[in-house]
Formats: sequence, C-alpha cells, structure tokens
Amino acid sequence: MAPRHHPSIRQRRFGAELRRLREAAGMAAPAAATRLGVDRTMISNIESGRFGISEDRLRRLASIYECNDPALIDALAAMTGGRPKGWWDEYRGKIPPDFLDVAELEHHATSIRTLQTAHIPGIFQTEDHARALFDLFVPALPRLEVELRVAQRIGRHSVIARSPGVPYVGYIHEAALRMRIGGRHIAKAQLNRLLEESERDNVRLLVIPFAAEGFPMAGDTVMYAAAPNPHLDTVQVDSPIGAVFFDSPTHLANFRTRLDLIERVALNPRESRDFVLDIIGDL
Repeated sequence: MAPRHHPSIRQRRFGAELRRLREAAGMAAPAAATRLGVDRTMISNIESGRFGISEDRLRRLASIYECNDPALIDALAAMTGGRPKGWWDEYRGKIPPDFLDVAELEHHATSIRTLQTAHIPGIFQTEDHARALFDLFVPALPRLEVELRVAQRIGRHSVIARSPGVPYVGYIHEAALRMRIGGRHIAKAQLNRLLEESERDNVRLLVIPFAAEGFPMAGDTVMYAAAPNPHLDTVQVDSPIGAVFFDSPTHLANFRTRLDLIERVALNPRESRDFVLDIIGDL
C-alpha cells in the first residue's frame, strides 16, 4: 500500500483516535504491531493518517486495545477502506489544503456550530462577497487562484442545501455584519442572503450584538463539526498560518462549553433577523 503524502483531516482524525485507544490500553506501537502481525512502523503510519486500514484490521486493533465501546468502533469502521473522492478534491493542488479539509469536515458532520466575529460564515458567502475578501489578500493572489477559491467556497453551501441538510448554528458578531466588504451594494446583498438562509429549517443564525460586551473566544473564528460518534468530533480554528484542528476530549469539551456560553449572550433567531434587517436599512 502506497503511503499518503498529504493525508486529509478525516484520515488524520481516524489515526488520532486509534492512537488514543492504544495509549488508553497502555500499549506501545511496536507491541501493537506485533499483535496485529504487521511491520513495527505500520502502527505509527496508520496513526499519522499516512496508511489506511481495512475494517477487519480496525476491529482486530479495537480488540487488541480492549475497546468496549461498540458505537465508537462502528463509527471508526465506517471510516475505513478507500476514501471516495468528494467534490472538493477537484481543487486539490490548486488551493491551500486547509480549504479542502474544512469542506471535508463539513460534508461528514452530523451538525455544525460556528463562531464568526469578523467575517460572514464562508458557507453562506455570496460570490461577490467571497471574491472581495480574497482580493484583499497581501500580496495579491493571482486571478485564477481567486476564482478557484471563490468556486470552492460556494461549493461548501451544498451541505446546507442538500436533503437532508446538516443542522447548522451560526453565531455572528455585529462587527462582521457591519463590515462593508466589497462596498455597500455587495454588503447589502450578502446580508439579504443571510436572511434567506436563516429561513431554512436546518439553520439557526444568532447575532452577538456589541451590547453583549465580552464573551468567550471573542475575536476567534471557530467551527465545531460533530461526528456520528461524539469521540470523533473535530474543532477547526482559523489562525494567521492557516487552519488549526483540535480533537482531544479536553479541547472538545472546552469548545462545547464556550459555544454554549456564547448562545446565552446571543440574540434569539427572531431578534437576530430583526437586527440584520436594521443593519440593511442603514446601508
């Protein structure tokens, strides 16, 4: 089996969970490889996402590690085998891999929660808004890359629009709503798009007004992608050097708590819609 040179976030997430199971069993990687009957480097390559694994071997490893969580084992088994190509793979090698990892996370999520304090959620951005954002990059991006990034960003909307659409809760700070990216007309069209999306049964968009003052993770851009099994949830946070992913049980619990606290200071859906309408009226 040829190693993967650039494993996706889903492949790395699979390996990370297997590493946790091994460590919980108090077993070293060479010992696990011996029990599985494979080369001593195979376990580390699987845990890094460089090598895949069959469902049969996954279940054998779970038995070796004495994992007694059938639901988790079944969820991991569903991640084995060959990875079918997703729509985002057509952009591989053309735009940063972080963009593809985010799209893959969204595609497989059972629910999504996001926090945006400076930008409109990418999954709801219009073409004009996304293009205006990418045109702000310094140094400037080549025109072809801008258009590829825009097309990939628009494609992410499919997880909301498909049937059934993934349940989505978006916390958006007032600052992001008032920023006139691309000018008044583009900003107004973007806010109207947000209002349209908020009418979907699977979407809740909640505004955090300036009046809320401080709140956890103020200034951050966060996505919490829930998985079929909560042990496999993943958090993605934007940083100046790209996307950063968290998947340890402690991190996941902390992010869930923080997002719950943010919901307490956010306006409810009806109030949020009225708030956005008021901002549109000011444009």
